[in-house]
Amino acid sequence: MKVAGLITEYNPFHKGHLYHIEQTKKITGADTVIAVMSGNFVQRGAPAIMPKHLRARCALLSGVSAVIELPVYYAVSSAEYFALGAVSLLDKLGCVDSICFGSECGDIQVLQEIADILEREPEDYKASLKKALKTGLSFPLARQHALKQYAAILSAPNNILGIEYLKALKRLDSPIKAYTIRRIGSGYHDTAVNYNFSSASAIRANIDSPSIIERQIPKDCLAIIQDAYRQRFPIQSNDFSLLLKARLLSETADSLACYADVNPELANRILNCCNDFLNLEQFCGLLKTKELTYSRISRALFHILLGITRQNMEIYCWAGHIFYARILGFHEADAALFGLIKRQSQIPVITRLSQIKHLNFPGDAMINTDIYAADLYESIVTERFQTPFINERQQSVIKLPS
Repeated sequence: MKVAGLITEYNPFHKGHLYHIEQTKKITGADTVIAVMSGNFVQRGAPAIMPKHLRARCALLSGVSAVIELPVYYAVSSAEYFALGAVSLLDKLGCVDSICFGSECGDIQVLQEIADILEREPEDYKASLKKALKTGLSFPLARQHALKQYAAILSAPNNILGIEYLKALKRLDSPIKAYTIRRIGSGYHDTAVNYNFSSASAIRANIDSPSIIERQIPKDCLAIIQDAYRQRFPIQSNDFSLLLKARLLSETADSLACYADVNPELANRILNCCNDFLNLEQFCGLLKTKELTYSRISRALFHILLGITRQNMEIYCWAGHIFYARILGFHEADAALFGLIKRQSQIPVITRLSQIKHLNFPGDAMINTDIYAADLYESIVTERFQTPFINERQQSVIKLPS
């Protein structure tokens, strides 16, 4: 059995994702596809617009055989750590032959060349990067400046993630083969609706427009989205404003600097601006500087809210990155795949949270943060739509019948 892996957010799931799944099977020759998916919080530093179980069900209805949750420590992280966590998870399953990711350039060889440079960090590159950073540029812009010949490629978000996947494969010495397909339709950040393939950003911006959503969501998923609308979603960053403000009121400069992505300068800036806090998104804009991007700040604020510390991230990376594979959903018809994962996985495969009592440190600490993050998200869903609270330990794995 040939197995392909996808690294996803599905925020929300749309026709472009369906195209990605279909093309992955075609170009890799895979018999089945596994998706590693962010949970209730995503890489740009924000809550997912809809709960992870809804997004996982859409993926399963669209050709994915199993959905595995990417732990929140990696899901809400920089591109480098997001990729390292996701690739490590796929690698430790022991049965994934290939990964396939979308990119703006669509050329795996060019992306591999850049990945090799960034992984080796030759002296001329390091000198150029250091010089650019001294001018006050943010790290992404400084990196583009240091690699002028690849600047256009490094300005595109899916290219950047693809390069990080390739770096992670090399760093882990993984046998998984990488493929890429060219992104079609709207660009990653485009908020204008494209008739055929809109970006997830555009769909989120128009989530309250049924006529637009009907054109962008695969037919098999549409009923799920329509039934959950104004019952379970949409969830936005500003829904977490009061929780974040309450958390910040209990912090000091020293305690803030313990969180991932928060350095002493940002910690002091947060405290100095706290009296001007109106909501989470406004606060991100208030903290933004030439050196600190909006996404970096947003991730830092969600690290504070979720208790994601720099020390724990260092421990996780030192100890092997990933310590379990939590299954969100699978097809019962794919019993052979599930058996293959259980036989060959180097890490425990979790389908019920009662199984976490068998995890040792640091896996137990990591999954407890996942549970806390899920319960915090669910509390927002409950408050916003006046629905019953579903504790994460009561959530059932999704099983699509054969």
